[in-house]
Amino acid sequence: MIQFQYTITDPNGLHARPAGLLVKEAQKFSSTVKLTRGEKSADLKRLFAIMGMGVKCGETVEVAVDGADEAEAAQTLEKFFQENF
Repeated sequence: MIQFQYTITDPNGLHARPAGLLVKEAQKFSSTVKLTRGEKSADLKRLFAIMGMGVKCGETVEVAVDGADEAEAAQTLEKFFQENF
């Protein structure tokens, strides 16, 4: 399992349009991908689960990737977060 943390810098937080793109990015991989903020966690491949977390600007999330292509998935998703949130 590979994990990384990221602090959301987008003033709108983790909002719908980029979250939808994030889900599409996560769905490209066979690994299980989980997003965690505090005590809440969600499957990163499910848009409504992510939106239900209500992640705001300044909050830190943790992404955990587990599976056959976890290294590539973690690298791709971390880059996506840096470029979009």
